[in-house]
Amino acid sequence: MGKRIESEMPVGRLVRVKDFLPPPSELAAPRDEVKVTLALSRRSIAFFKAQARRNHTKYQRMIRELVDRYASHYLTK
Repeated sequence: MGKRIESEMPVGRLVRVKDFLPPPSELAAPRDEVKVTLALSRRSIAFFKAQARRNHTKYQRMIRELVDRYASHYLTK
C-alpha cells in the first residue's frame, strides 16, 4: 500500500480557469411560467422518460425546453 498524503495543499501544477458561472442574481431570477394541463400520448411520455433517464434530467424539463425552442424558432420569423 502506498504512502497516504494527508494535506489540503494542491498537488501538481495549478492552472487558473476563467470564471464561467453566472452571478447569483441570475440563478435566482424567476421564470415567467404558467401551469397548464396537457394530455400527451403514453408513447411520447415513455420516450421522454427514457431520454430523461439516459441524460440524468427530468422529462418535464425536456418537454418544456422543446416547446420553448419551438416557440422561439417561430417567434423570430
